Amino acid sequence: MGFLQVLLFLHLFQKLSAQSPSPPTNVTSSSLDSILQDYSFRAFVNPRTGILYDAASPSNFTGIKLAAMRLRSGSFRKYGVHSLKEFSIPTGVTVKPYVTRLVLVYQNLANYSQFYYPLPGYDYVAPVLGLLAYDAKNLSAVNLPELELTALNGSISISFADLERIPQGSGAKCVSFDSRGKATFKDSVRNTCETVKQGHFSVVVKSVASAPSPKREKRSEDSAKTWIIVGSVVGGLILLGLLVCLVMRCRSYKKEEKIREMERAGETGEALRMTQVGETRAPTATSTRTQPMLETEYAA
Repeated sequence: MGFLQVLLFLHLFQKLSAQSPSPPTNVTSSSLDSILQDYSFRAFVNPRTGILYDAASPSNFTGIKLAAMRLRSGSFRKYGVHSLKEFSIPTGVTVKPYVTRLVLVYQNLANYSQFYYPLPGYDYVAPVLGLLAYDAKNLSAVNLPELELTALNGSISISFADLERIPQGSGAKCVSFDSRGKATFKDSVRNTCETVKQGHFSVVVKSVASAPSPKREKRSEDSAKTWIIVGSVVGGLILLGLLVCLVMRCRSYKKEEKIREMERAGETGEALRMTQVGETRAPTATSTRTQPMLETEYAA
């Protein structure tokens, strides 16, 4: 039973490894183009002009799709290429520097798109597709420099067949990368993007974490209104409390003022004469209004 569990674990591990490729960390996007150029040229065993050949990808880049087509420069400019996988190239495309024959290399980076062309704040809804041109003079050459393509009579169209479902409310954008990896965004028309240069292309949407949904915006507005109401009520209660304290203070002040007036009135009244009685001083009247009379005086 334990041996069967080990076999099952190894099978699951191999399956997960195949689904989640781990690209080499020492390979950059530009060096990846050089590697894929070499493998694309290997498809030309007995090449015919104007025929698209599918090529095998490197073993450590499982999932990447490659294809290559050899063309005469004059015919390429005169007729274009109506169907090169997802690319449609119009007439009037110039090639710099000029070469007699050229090779168009098609790339589909599949699961490696995010790794070699990271876009913080965005999610890919289509794989990164590459269209690069090289000199076809020596089909066994490696590390060839890229040729510059420029469409003069129209745009190179890219129809993404593997476009994922775009979340509701998210605006899809076409993104293109130049040879330095600089990204340029344009609005997408359905599942089609356009360009006038060679490079790498895809379709992206704003990441869910960076793009607030309408529900979140509504919740934020409702929360702001609630805090305004709460703040108004609390402010009103504080103001009312201050007014009550002011009224109480005014009443207390008036009461204290009356007491002080009564004290001043008592102090300004007629002063009584003080006399010494033993060791104590006491007030005495200077005279009496009614003189005392003895009862014998009435009898007489």
